[in-house]
Amino acid sequence: MISAEYRLTPILEAASPPVCSSCHRVIPPGEHGVSFTCPNCGAVIIWRCRKCRQLSVPYKCPNCGFEGP
Repeated sequence: MISAEYRLTPILEAASPPVCSSCHRVIPPGEHGVSFTCPNCGAVIIWRCRKCRQLSVPYKCPNCGFEGP
């Protein structure tokens, strides 16, 4: 039998990884991505990966349609 200190805690809610709003690629934990609210409506959190930020790939807010660099 497994002792109390080695029991695994059950996952109650799975967390989805962040996805870049420009290239729609999953942003891995080690990558320096950034998140911010939409500058126009503030209702949506926009994620940007390092590569899209460096290349100034445009993004679009799914709520209000705002397009940014």
